[in-house]
Amino acid sequence: MIVVTGGAGFIGSNLIRALNERGESNILLVDHLVNGRKMHNIADLDIIDYMDKAQFIEKIEAPHFFDKVRAVFHQGACSATTEWDGQYVMMNNYDYSKRLLHNCIAKNVAFIYASSASVYGNGKQGFRVDRSCEHPNNMYAYSKFQFDQYVRHLLPETRSPIAGFRYFNVYGPREQHKGTMSSTAFHFNRQIIEQKKTKLFEGCDGLANGEQSRDFVYVEDVVEVNLWFLDHPEQRGIYNVGTGKAETFNNVAQAVIDWHGEGGIEYIPFPEHLKGAYQSYTQADIAGLRQAGYTKEFLSVREGVTKYLDWLNQG
Repeated sequence: MIVVTGGAGFIGSNLIRALNERGESNILLVDHLVNGRKMHNIADLDIIDYMDKAQFIEKIEAPHFFDKVRAVFHQGACSATTEWDGQYVMMNNYDYSKRLLHNCIAKNVAFIYASSASVYGNGKQGFRVDRSCEHPNNMYAYSKFQFDQYVRHLLPETRSPIAGFRYFNVYGPREQHKGTMSSTAFHFNRQIIEQKKTKLFEGCDGLANGEQSRDFVYVEDVVEVNLWFLDHPEQRGIYNVGTGKAETFNNVAQAVIDWHGEGGIEYIPFPEHLKGAYQSYTQADIAGLRQAGYTKEFLSVREGVTKYLDWLNQG
């Protein structure tokens, strides 16, 4: 059996879809469906069982619970970067992850988990998987960073398959439940449909309008990386998952406009409250991923957005 925590979420549901396409349906989906609208992410998926996160946590240490589990994709987390209840965040993102990790090690179960590029903070020190680059600036980022630190400490002591992924700006199908936290591609698509124009921030940090850039990575590429490490348990460690190439918000907006064949860009004033606290640039250093042996090329923004909008606007 394969366990996917956060299985009704964005990346988790896409992972299950890809596992289904491989013929895998012996899957335990773990989630916390307070937001019942997430069921739209999983209504077309095949799983053997569903378990609420609270029930799953209770069962983690049951003597034979992991006997038939061969892999855990741990995607579940409190992902709100605005959550400042540190006790709550650490309990959900750190303590829970540690317990799950130790039980996987005890049974030699592959443990493949979601970290976050937010561990790099403002990114001024770069985006390499290196302690010198890591400076989280919110509780969510700190919880992810500290768990990575814990994994680093444990890796030399075990041969269990363990891989953590620092996701950059992921976009694609099954993210609509995230509301305002959905990707710019999702919002630009809606803006073109409703208003015939996308809204981008004016320039900041010396950049021209809309020229702020991110490492935008399509969710199918993220899933491919996860499954590759499932197939290559000898590769262990913490890795950036991005394209390795930053692209501008203008590029995203133009890709959406070109897909629709209409629309324009409106630049809106840069918010005062974000000045000095905004990342104008992110770009994953994916050298570690390549050194591990992952050779597949990542989709560009134009390729990924085109594929996404084909899905998003179907029917």
